[in-house]
Amino acid sequence: MMVTGGNLEESKTAIKLAEDNSELLVATVGCHPTRCAEFESDPEQYFDSLLGLIKDNPGKVVAVGECGLDYDRLNFCDAETQRKYFVKQLELSATSKLPLFLHCRAAAEDLVGLLTQHADKVEAGGVVHSFDGSAEDRDKILDLGLYIGINGCSLKTEDNLKVMSGIPLDRLMIETDCPWCEVRPSHAGHKFIRSKNSQQVDKKKWVEGVIVKGRNEPHNIRQVLEIVAAVKEVEDLEQLAEQIYQNTVKVFFKQLS
Repeated sequence: MMVTGGNLEESKTAIKLAEDNSELLVATVGCHPTRCAEFESDPEQYFDSLLGLIKDNPGKVVAVGECGLDYDRLNFCDAETQRKYFVKQLELSATSKLPLFLHCRAAAEDLVGLLTQHADKVEAGGVVHSFDGSAEDRDKILDLGLYIGINGCSLKTEDNLKVMSGIPLDRLMIETDCPWCEVRPSHAGHKFIRSKNSQQVDKKKWVEGVIVKGRNEPHNIRQVLEIVAAVKEVEDLEQLAEQIYQNTVKVFFKQLS
């Protein structure tokens, strides 16, 4: 499992978690677009600190991110600042040769434009995760050679399902993005889930083996797989899981392939 760094401090925490659970976890290092204002006090020092985390933790840090653009939440960070430090983080990928773990909300045109403009810095590839864009957005991302990640937030509407169905199997990844992005009963994809969570408890009454009510958890990735299989009319769930696993290994865990 990948523990995602949302800024410098969270990247440090992600690495610590990965170190403490070395058989299960790996980490990413980067700054989420809504938090890119953190660069402003000293851009070079912030960049060097991110790069230092990557260099000091070979094999444990597998991607640069979560970075990208988010025009849905400009109240946290304006678009110009996001673009400026997104490009800056592309240098992390170029220097480290690590793939990108990309965030994109209502900003596909600018994201694709910047990635195209700086193609020499993104040769390691990557994935646009939690994708909920249009068919046009999907095709632009695929044309860049990137992968697309699907989770509960990607499966809310019938249009989402239709767009997802057009992602080639060899360019598809799935994720939970937990503790968020669960598949809710109101989501269009929910009707395709086979493995329902029957027993749930309040977080104050947590017991091992029982899901916490209202919290997405890693095991729910099977639900995403079930929806993808149903929409794409793939009968062999295990074969689909293997294809997606190999896609993930190819991008983030080349040493295992």
